[in-house]
Amino acid sequence: MMTSCRNIDLATMMACDCGGRRQFIPLGNFSNTLCKFGSTRSYGGRNLVGSCKVAPTKSKEISLVNGIGQAKTVTFDLRQESKQPISLANLFELVADDLQTLNDNLLSIVGAENPVLISAAEQIFGAGGKRMRPGLVFLVSRATAELAGLKELTTEHRRLAEIIEMIHTASLIHDDVLDESDMRRGKETVHELFGTRVAVLAGDFMFAQASWYLANLENLEVIKLISQVIKDFASGEIKQASSLFDCDTKLDDYLLKSFYKTASLVAASTKGAAIFSRVETDVTEQMYEFGKNLGLSFQIVDDILDFTQSTEQLGKPAGSDLAKGNLTAPVIFALEKEPRLREIIESEFCEAGSLEEAIEAVREGGGIRRAQELAREKADDAIKNLQCLPRSGFRSALEEMVMYNLERID
Repeated sequence: MMTSCRNIDLATMMACDCGGRRQFIPLGNFSNTLCKFGSTRSYGGRNLVGSCKVAPTKSKEISLVNGIGQAKTVTFDLRQESKQPISLANLFELVADDLQTLNDNLLSIVGAENPVLISAAEQIFGAGGKRMRPGLVFLVSRATAELAGLKELTTEHRRLAEIIEMIHTASLIHDDVLDESDMRRGKETVHELFGTRVAVLAGDFMFAQASWYLANLENLEVIKLISQVIKDFASGEIKQASSLFDCDTKLDDYLLKSFYKTASLVAASTKGAAIFSRVETDVTEQMYEFGKNLGLSFQIVDDILDFTQSTEQLGKPAGSDLAKGNLTAPVIFALEKEPRLREIIESEFCEAGSLEEAIEAVREGGGIRRAQELAREKADDAIKNLQCLPRSGFRSALEEMVMYNLERID
C-alpha cells in the first residue's frame, strides 16, 4: 500500500529498522516534497530490503513518470510483509504514461500497407496483453537513467520498448501456428481467424519491421543483442520439437529451451535499456542476468499453472503442453518419482483418460512443489541482480515484479 503526503519537513532523517520496521525521524526542514510510504515484501525467508544501521541520511529525490522537474519524491520501504496482492497496474503505475505512448504507437509502426496485416496486428495487440516486456524496459530504463544522471528517457529507450513488443508479438503469432492453438488470452488466434498462411506472413512482417527499426537505432551492441534473441527463438522451437514425449529430457535441457523461448528476450530487453542509459558495463550485465532469471522464473510459473489452473483461467486448454508432448519442469521432476508417468507419456496418451491420469501423477509425484522451489530460486537470483541499482521507486517496482510472478503460484 502506498500513502502519499505533501509539505512534510524531511531534509535530514535518522533511519533505523531495529524494531523490524524502518523508521524515519525528521531532523530538519524540507517543504514541497511528495513522499510515498511503501511496503516491501518477503519470500523464501528473506526480505527484499537489506538491513540498515542507525545513521543520518539525506532524503533521496526520485523522478516521476515524465516528471523530471515536477514534484520531488522520497520513497520509504517499510520492512514488513504486505498482505495485499500485487497487480500489474500498480507495478507499472510509475511508467503508465510511457506505456500509453507505446500503445498509441504500436499500430502505426506496424505500417498501413496491407489491411489484413493491420487486422492481424489489431487482433494480437488488442488481445489483453499485459505489456510486461515494454513495462520492464521502461522501469529498467528509468532506474538506470537515475544512476547515470539522465533527466529523461531517450528516444532510443522508447523505440527499444516498441521493438521488444513487436518481436514478442511476432513470436506469439508463430507459436500459435506451430502449436496449432486456436485460442490465446481467451480470443481466437490470428491463424484461426485469417488462416495459417496469413499468420506466418504477419509474424514474418513484424519480425522484419522490428529489425528495420532496430537497425535505425544505430547501436551495434543492441543490434547484436536483439538479433541473437530472434535466433534463440528458432533454436528454442527446434529444441522443443526434437524432444517431444522424450522422458529422458534433463532439467538443464528444459532450462536452456526456456531461456531460448522466453528468458532471452527479457534479458535482452533489460540489458538494452541499461545500455541506452549509458551506465557502466557491470550494471548492464547485472540487468541482463536480472532479465534472464526473471524470464526463467516466469516460464517455470507458467508451466506450473498449466497443471493448476482451469481452461478459463489459462485462456487455453489446461494440460495442453503435456498433451502435445512438451515436458516441462513439473513433469521432469515428477518422472523421478512416478514410473507410471513415463509409460503414459511414451504412449502419447493413446488411451482415454490417460492425460488426466498423467496430470494427477505430476501432482502426486511432487513435480509442482519442486517446480515452485525452482521458480523461487530463480526469483531470488533476480532480486540479487537488482542490488547494483540505487534504491528508488523504480527498483522497488522491479522487485515487486519478481514477487508478482511468485504470487501466481501461491
